[in-house]
Amino acid sequence: MAAISKEILIRSSAEDVWAVIGDFAAGPSRMAPGYVVDTRVEADTRVVTFIDGTVARERFVALDHQNRRIVYAVVGDSLQPAHDNASMQVLPDGEGRCRLIWIHDVLPDDLAPTLDAAMTHGSAVIKHTFEDRRSPQVGPTSAS
Repeated sequence: MAAISKEILIRSSAEDVWAVIGDFAAGPSRMAPGYVVDTRVEADTRVVTFIDGTVARERFVALDHQNRRIVYAVVGDSLQPAHDNASMQVLPDGEGRCRLIWIHDVLPDDLAPTLDAAMTHGSAVIKHTFEDRRSPQVGPTSAS
């Protein structure tokens, strides 16, 4: 199984970042506007549409507010993985800073390069979104 891990240092508080990351229903659209063009929830699954047309169906697995960690499993997307599980965790890293740890486990291994490239691009968009305080997508949402 391939494990892809991204660690993103963000100039924003862990609380502010978690308010978005921990929002299962709208988090992807709020953390990566423009890269994610739509997020909707169907029962325990969110359907995330990316700018390139890729659609991922992500099943909710766990939400741990105390440790600021969310876990989801990709149960259907255009890559059709045999196994696809991901987690995001927000850790404080000094005053007004945090680290976002994003881990994705996937089978078969040959999907890793494609997923790694998508996560690298997504990580840059996420960092920019949180550090650009002019972005209205980072603010509170009634879906939280």
